[in-house]
Amino acid sequence: MSFSVPSPAPQSDSIRHQQHPLIRALADRIEAVWQTHLDLSPYRLPEDLGYVEGRLEGERLVIENHCYQTPQFRKLHLELAKLGTGLDILHCVMFPRSDYDLPMFGADLVGGRGQVSMAIADLSPVRGDRSLPSSYVGELESLPPLQFSQTRSFPTWGTIFSSYCLFIRPESEDEQQQFLDRVEAYLKIHCKRAIATPATPEKQSEILAGQQHYCAQQQQNDKTRRVLEKAFGEDWAERYMTTVLFDLPTR
Repeated sequence: MSFSVPSPAPQSDSIRHQQHPLIRALADRIEAVWQTHLDLSPYRLPEDLGYVEGRLEGERLVIENHCYQTPQFRKLHLELAKLGTGLDILHCVMFPRSDYDLPMFGADLVGGRGQVSMAIADLSPVRGDRSLPSSYVGELESLPPLQFSQTRSFPTWGTIFSSYCLFIRPESEDEQQQFLDRVEAYLKIHCKRAIATPATPEKQSEILAGQQHYCAQQQQNDKTRRVLEKAFGEDWAERYMTTVLFDLPTR
């Protein structure tokens, strides 16, 4: 198998403005909520993994990562990726510190050629009993119901998701707007609950095990791994999956 050697590139020209409008809008909202509600500081990725360019089947592949940390979150990760003119990706995960009893916020969008083929967002529990904190449940239950014409089936490793997970293919601008607004609502609930939640060192082992399970399950995403392997090779893909996308927390 032949593959390109990933290379860093200047980040002055972000790929965000070239992506699907829903991806641009969600990236902007995620960062706006973070900046409004959290005390952000930089999170340093390995220098060669922050911004990467390569080629896949003759088309240019660009991956652009934005990472922060806060007192409550060890890493806030927003990844934007673009393959030629046919594939746009947004990936976001908020990794709580293991002494905070908080779920894992995650969101992904996949689109291209004017369509969004997959949209998912969730507040995934990490407790041993797979429950969300009661403060989250109360606020999530109070959100208005949504109507989407096409829901998607979870992959076999998708047992990590909560009953509030949105996993859809938005069919209209109205459905895209509903998804965008609901993800923003999830984010605001999460950030406000995080600030109000004191550290719980007595639950750290349980929370740590839950976060490790979440990351291990996400690393089984074969579609993501295959794209990275085809573009950059198996060793690089493994390093990226376990260092940038879903690094396992340590004590």
